[in-house]
Amino acid sequence: MFFNLTIFKAGPKEVELPLDIFSLDGDGYHPKIEVVINGVKLKAILDTGASKTALDHDLLQSIAGDQVFHLDEKLSTGLGTNSMQCYRATVDLKLGELEILEYDTAVLDLSHINIAYEKLGLEKIIGVIGSDILVRYKALIDYDKKVLILKS
Repeated sequence: MFFNLTIFKAGPKEVELPLDIFSLDGDGYHPKIEVVINGVKLKAILDTGASKTALDHDLLQSIAGDQVFHLDEKLSTGLGTNSMQCYRATVDLKLGELEILEYDTAVLDLSHINIAYEKLGLEKIIGVIGSDILVRYKALIDYDKKVLILKS
């Protein structure tokens, strides 16, 4: 059993992050944001259809090492697969000025997404920011202004 003992650091009441909305070879769009995980700046996809935030196993391992991973008993579905092994990790996550310390997140093999991005000439992503964060911080997505607004 997992308890999410996330620590929220006091910060601004409203945080505005720029969205990089890019085309997937004329076949739809993905909004991308900058995130900081354990002090390292990375890119993540904003995914309103994802129930939870998920990070890529290999990229997270390269910045945090093996000690952060905990095997999850559940298999994960979605992200282009029927099921895959899921791990958990506790990371410090920063979205603009919003800091979420000791955030418990899903960790999956997202290499298939990064391989597809690489074939399209796009940069790798650390993962997806899902509805667990978007709902908790009352996210507003303004596609016209290309910003994500989070309220703490």
